[in-house]
Amino acid sequence: MIHIGMAIIMASIGIYPVVPSALRYLKVLANADLAAFGIPEAFLALIQLDLEIAVLICIPLIFCKMLAPIPQVFPSFSNRTIFAFWLSAVALFYAGALFCLKITLPYGIQFLLGFQAPYVKPLISVSKFISFCALFLFGFGLIFQMPVAMVLLGRLFSIDVKRLAKHRRQAILVLAVISAVLTPTPDALNMMLMAIPLYLLFEIGLLGMRFLK
Repeated sequence: MIHIGMAIIMASIGIYPVVPSALRYLKVLANADLAAFGIPEAFLALIQLDLEIAVLICIPLIFCKMLAPIPQVFPSFSNRTIFAFWLSAVALFYAGALFCLKITLPYGIQFLLGFQAPYVKPLISVSKFISFCALFLFGFGLIFQMPVAMVLLGRLFSIDVKRLAKHRRQAILVLAVISAVLTPTPDALNMMLMAIPLYLLFEIGLLGMRFLK
């Protein structure tokens, strides 16, 4: 935890000059004015965004520290296997965050702002807007870890892959519920944009469990 904390602080110091550009990019997604309700809110919002971007940058280190103790507890896991888990987890996390940033988040923001009326103009708190974006970016990054979690749990607890594969219908229902909760809008199209990749990740997880059982 000390190493991760130091890495996040160092990353946040290094990337602070580009944080305003990142905020401007997020503002383009909203296509609305961002407001600071209070004297320190603008400064605190930049610090908040700085720390969140630093955490995104430090994801490889965080996953490395999380997976490092596994070979000590489970000797059957070689360093090569742990490296494969780490590489897959990092790639899937960034793929999920990028999917959210490029597809789900812009569509969801525009959908929600579409409910404005001529007498209602959106005036969004900058700190709440940053928290909203970070919630979905990290949420998508973590939910895309499903194949890694499935393979890891299959190796640790010897889960029967064939029995798990027989419950595809239940899995589809659970993934649909998760998609409805994670997506920022209630419409079916946005939910399908989340549900289809999740189902593909579920199938990838089953393939990985068969390969590394």
